[in-house]
Amino acid sequence: MAESPVSFLLDKLTTLLQEEVNLQRGVSDDIRHIKGELERHKAILRVADALEDKDHELQEWIKRVREIAYEMEDAIDEFNVRLVDQHMHGSNSSLTHKIVFTWKTLKARRQIGSHIQEIKSRLDVISMERPSMYGIGSRSSQRLSSRLDSQGDALLLEEADLVGIDTPKKQLSDLLFKDEPNRDVIAIYGMGGLGKTTLAKQVYDDPKVKKRFRIHAWVIVSQSFKLEELLRDLVQQLYNVIGKPAPEAVGQMRSDKLKEVIKNLLQRSRYLIVLDDVWHVNVWDSVKYALPNNSRGSRVMLTTRKRNVAMSSCAEFGKVYNLEFLSEHEAWSLFCRKTFQGNSCPSHLEQVCWNILKLCGGLPLAIVAISGALATRDKTNIEEWQMVCRSFGAEMEGNDKLEDMKKVLSLSFNELPYYLKSCLLYLSIFPEFHAIEHMRLIRLWIAEGFVVGEDGKTLEEVADSYLKELLNRSLLQVVQKTSDGRMKTCRMHDLIREIVTLKSKNQNFATIAKEPDITWPDKVRRLSVINTMNNIQQNKTFQLRSLLMFALSDANHDFSLHAVCSTGYRLLRVLDLQDSPLQVFPAQVVNLYLLKFLSLKNTKVKSIPASIKKLQHLETLDLKHSNVTELPVEIVELQRLRHLLVYRYEIESYAYFHSKYGFKVSAPIGKMQSLQKLCFIEVDQGSKALMIELGKLTQLRRLGIRKMRREDGAALCFSIEKMINLRSLSITAINEDEIIDIHCISKPPQYLRQLYLSGRLEKFPQWIQSLKNLAKVHLKWSRLKEDPLVYLQDLPNLRHLEFLQVYVGDKLHFRADKFQNLKVLGLDEIDGLKSMIMEEGAMPGLKKLIIQRCGALRQVPLGIEHLSKLKSIEFFDMPEELISALRPNGGKDNWRVQHVPVVYSTYWRDGGWDVYSLDTFGERETDSSAVMRSLELPTLWKV
Repeated sequence: MAESPVSFLLDKLTTLLQEEVNLQRGVSDDIRHIKGELERHKAILRVADALEDKDHELQEWIKRVREIAYEMEDAIDEFNVRLVDQHMHGSNSSLTHKIVFTWKTLKARRQIGSHIQEIKSRLDVISMERPSMYGIGSRSSQRLSSRLDSQGDALLLEEADLVGIDTPKKQLSDLLFKDEPNRDVIAIYGMGGLGKTTLAKQVYDDPKVKKRFRIHAWVIVSQSFKLEELLRDLVQQLYNVIGKPAPEAVGQMRSDKLKEVIKNLLQRSRYLIVLDDVWHVNVWDSVKYALPNNSRGSRVMLTTRKRNVAMSSCAEFGKVYNLEFLSEHEAWSLFCRKTFQGNSCPSHLEQVCWNILKLCGGLPLAIVAISGALATRDKTNIEEWQMVCRSFGAEMEGNDKLEDMKKVLSLSFNELPYYLKSCLLYLSIFPEFHAIEHMRLIRLWIAEGFVVGEDGKTLEEVADSYLKELLNRSLLQVVQKTSDGRMKTCRMHDLIREIVTLKSKNQNFATIAKEPDITWPDKVRRLSVINTMNNIQQNKTFQLRSLLMFALSDANHDFSLHAVCSTGYRLLRVLDLQDSPLQVFPAQVVNLYLLKFLSLKNTKVKSIPASIKKLQHLETLDLKHSNVTELPVEIVELQRLRHLLVYRYEIESYAYFHSKYGFKVSAPIGKMQSLQKLCFIEVDQGSKALMIELGKLTQLRRLGIRKMRREDGAALCFSIEKMINLRSLSITAINEDEIIDIHCISKPPQYLRQLYLSGRLEKFPQWIQSLKNLAKVHLKWSRLKEDPLVYLQDLPNLRHLEFLQVYVGDKLHFRADKFQNLKVLGLDEIDGLKSMIMEEGAMPGLKKLIIQRCGALRQVPLGIEHLSKLKSIEFFDMPEELISALRPNGGKDNWRVQHVPVVYSTYWRDGGWDVYSLDTFGERETDSSAVMRSLELPTLWKV
């Protein structure tokens, strides 16, 4: 994996030579020599990656090349930092200062010259030892680079789409529905990679299961679990679905008190709790007393790789379900579907494919992984496929299946191009239980330098294609999607993570400080601190490029880089302090001149210093959900900033959400012409000038505006016409009675996918009808006199539509064949609405319907029975007349919703939820019985 740092260094050397930096005489020649030698090594390194694990001598040579690349990169960056530092201190115009500045820069040039000569000498020695004896040549190093676009949208790829899952899914469902009042435990036991979690998730997500078990939660345990964190997670999930915020005291509760809270929440309800990835018997022993045996038919599902854990958890009541390997027929079906995109295997490849499949041993994850590696290969060249089989076949025969699988998955890793290897290795930095945010990951990759520019694409778009390719190769899984179908979070499968983490450690890619007694490398370049800073070993050599912290529990709120390491952090590119117990902006940060990514998300930081202008390389500044409300005027001097994210929510009660709060800035924001994301900027002061400034930000992909006034509409429209790259636009008026005047947009941004408008509309903006890519529309406080459906019903990609106080008419008519791709519809406080008509063929794909606080709607929507794909209907604070008609026992219109798995009627009463189930069970479930709703609250409450 030395190819990655070598490739990044070659790009940096090219830039250094092109910029004609005034180096010492002869240093440029040395740099060209180093560059030439590394380019010759690069061809070898590409193939050596696949052989590295087999030969320790080759492994050692690769390690030395990697260290040379790192050291050369450090020398260049240290030189640049010294020049910047001396320039800032030498800006005084006096002759004396100029002489001192010239002398200091000359000293810096001499130092880098000496360092580069030393590196050149060491590289020449390594070059003499070039491993030609391995038969590695440029021809064999060629690698296919075609993308997997032919496999379709990666975001639709589900690991759950595996053959052979229907039978075990039915068997497990039968165990859940068994007429047994005791709290049974179902332990799914089997080797890693068999799909235990996938199977459990398929059962857990089944609408029939959700209907039977009103209270349900999924807890990822992991190998290094902490009991109190596990219990807090469970408490939080229970309160979330109940529809109430968890008490603040939960964060300080000890395990005994947390168990008591959980037991009280579950005591009176039938529940389903899943404990995923349990490694130790004491996990069940620690948790079981919080899960009451309340004689209501409750169930606990548990997944584990260890037989003793499964047997122990089921010792009293329950059953061990042993997940088997795929049969030969099932394995072949899965292999062909993943390798040949659903087509049959070409006859000339059948024998070699059977040989490859045999090595997978019926392990689904291994089959999916090797299929991803083979999917891009030339299907006409049988020798290439035979070479894949030969490269690991002999070594895998007769070995333990776990080792077999690891070697298969290692091949999948080795088949990746160098830019994807670094991206995948980077995921080892995140904790094993962590759902990784899509955009956070992309911005981190870019800051690390992993993303190679492509003509016609932004770096973010290239990084997104990397992510999709990893998904297509089944090396990542989608955890959560947005309502318009985009990926929100992802993670690695456990076993892929094991292999990637091992490679990361062996190659000194990253150091994970999650235990106090781990073995640390000699030099630390990327550091991930998990849980506590006490795990950091201070007697190590730090050459930090990246520092990320996760779930810190340290009581010390005064974070300092010196607390991490006394030296070796000047070259930091990434500083991610999200969720840290941080109250003030760390003073040392402004001296990290090379910093590209800075996150203070979910901290208590209140202000940003003017000296932030020093961070001239900064590309991402993430202050979401911090206490920052105003940015200094100097922020506009950050010319490379691409993502400026500053907003937070404030919740008055669970029934009422304030709008997002953004930030104020009095500087000419138009200077920041690299900005792609700007949200949320408050424009109530000096707003017209600010609207004009926004028009200069032609690279914007996402724009969020708060506190807009009517008189500034024309200026904003003029600016929006210049934002041809805009994907998301959010505008909120200064109050709900203020008119948003955005009608005069003659050339709207045609790539727009998301539109949020909160404020009065005198008429519906006509230009919205032309937005063929629009996927999500939220309208709030519009109070239109004309039917808004007419203007939205033909949008071909609209998936999510929500209205709050949008229409003053008394009828909404959804016509046949309209809203063809709508998945989510939410209607809130349409006070005059008396009837809804849904013609057959309207909204054919609708899955979720929310109707709330429409007090005049007393009739069940006519035609709701035609919505055959509906998974849930939620009524909030709706008239009793309508609800009575839907009750399962005697409701005249109950037949209209019998096909819908989940139907709720919910009221907010005296600070709590009063929930009625309108399905065939007809149960009344109150807040006091700790009912949790299966779906989130309407998002309009938060927009």
